[in-house]
Amino acid sequence: MSIKVYQVSKSYKEQKALNEVSFFVPKGQILGFLGPNGAGKTTLMKILTGYLSADEGYVEINGISVKNQKLDVQKIIGYLPEHNPLYEEMYVKEYLAFHAEIHQISKSKIAHYVELTGLNENAHKKIEQLSKGYRQRVGLAAALLHEPKVLILDEPTTGLDPKQLVEIRQLIRSLAKDKTVMLSTHIMQEVEAICDRAIIINNGKIIADKNLNEEASSQQVIEVEFNYRIEEQALKDLPHIEAISNPRGFLYELSFKVEKDMRSTVFDFAYDRGLKIIQLNKKTQSLENLFIELTSENA
Repeated sequence: MSIKVYQVSKSYKEQKALNEVSFFVPKGQILGFLGPNGAGKTTLMKILTGYLSADEGYVEINGISVKNQKLDVQKIIGYLPEHNPLYEEMYVKEYLAFHAEIHQISKSKIAHYVELTGLNENAHKKIEQLSKGYRQRVGLAAALLHEPKVLILDEPTTGLDPKQLVEIRQLIRSLAKDKTVMLSTHIMQEVEAICDRAIIINNGKIIADKNLNEEASSQQVIEVEFNYRIEEQALKDLPHIEAISNPRGFLYELSFKVEKDMRSTVFDFAYDRGLKIIQLNKKTQSLENLFIELTSENA
């Protein structure tokens, strides 16, 4: 079960929305798809779901061509768009029954997905009576009702309060055990909390593809300030050192790629050489900082 995108390009007249975009998402992975407004996120999601056609390249969902077998692909995709189109005059269960009829599935499944998405107390209300957060839950329940193999979620946590956020995060992670999940969001903290991997797109091109689990465990930056300046060459003796910078004065930023916390190693290094440490901190680059840095560079 997977999403395969290969060399996909799409233009609107003179504007190139996507430029030879390629990536693969395996079963069980939650991919966060990030980018500023106009970067090409929505265009790609519409191509994945068959609402738009690519000018070049191809997309496969679970080995099925979106271009050649669009209806077959749409049967195995659950899609929650950013602007969730709901029939507000309908009752929640009535709306889900309507979706069950569209997909030609048993309405007996409705109760399960009402409970799964936390809609029990609101299932007998009209959709127009619900808060924005609960309307999102209705959209998510509708996207899950036909038990899709692949979930594509556009801004799935919009309008949720902190308690609802935690519940939906847990739900999305549990769903990924037997599904492929791709979600688009502007909230970096959501990607860090939910996703296994993040792709950043800007100006129609992928500019970063990060395994968040691997990055969290192996990449680290140690910020250390000594009592006087030392030669960078001496710091290169530190094990697992990848990069050294000296942003100001006697302050150094040391980049390592290793799971072990390197602060004790840096402390021992200083002690052995008679250096006095003024401060020693483990600095983590957030996804938000990376996003700002990369999109600024590629603006």
